[in-house]
Amino acid sequence: LKNVRSASAKRNFQASNPCPATGKTTGSCKGYVIDHKTPLACGGADSPENMQWQTSSEAKLKDRTERSECAQ
Repeated sequence: LKNVRSASAKRNFQASNPCPATGKTTGSCKGYVIDHKTPLACGGADSPENMQWQTSSEAKLKDRTERSECAQ
């Protein structure tokens, strides 16, 4: 399967980038999601270096537009 997300990559990201809302390095992060800077659908890596915290509302907006912005 293409674009399968790695749970271990997400855990590694959060371990070194604590939740902005709680400061925790494990568990849920209310109001935030871990986002891929360069989307997986656009060839981005599923690695901590390509991840960032993003508010849930920012993520919804980005999800609506990012695929159309992939370099063709």
